[in-house]
Amino acid sequence: MRELILLRHAHAEPPLPGQSDFDRPLSAEGLAEADAVATWLRDKALVPDRVLCSPARRARETLEAVVEAVGNLDKRLEPSIYEAMPGTLAGLVDGHRDADRLLVVGHNPGLERLVALLHSGQSGDYRGMPPAAIAVLSLPAGATIEPGIATLSAFWWP
Repeated sequence: MRELILLRHAHAEPPLPGQSDFDRPLSAEGLAEADAVATWLRDKALVPDRVLCSPARRARETLEAVVEAVGNLDKRLEPSIYEAMPGTLAGLVDGHRDADRLLVVGHNPGLERLVALLHSGQSGDYRGMPPAAIAVLSLPAGATIEPGIATLSAFWWP
């Protein structure tokens, strides 16, 4: 078995006039959530072998809290995560089958639909991943990512 951890970024500030969505920082609430996420991952010994992170500021800041709690990680900024839908995310995850525990830090609706797709086989109108939520999915070692392949082993949010 291998594990896929999907982490939605924590709460972000609303955009300032003229500020792009991409550049929104975490709010004070989001910073606290990111710290809580990091502590939960550390306490559950869910330290990833590799991290793929959206380059959006709020996702990077969420990941920074995780790195502070669990130590240095093999982390890669992956532009395709920003605004990705489940098919794009599934293809990205499939390209990292060699990682025993992969963490993806990204956005909705892509992440919550990926959880539904991998767990239940359909992505539909699933809504269920609040900011800073973590879904831990267990997958058969070496298996190709496809609908219904995973078991949801944990779901948590601060």
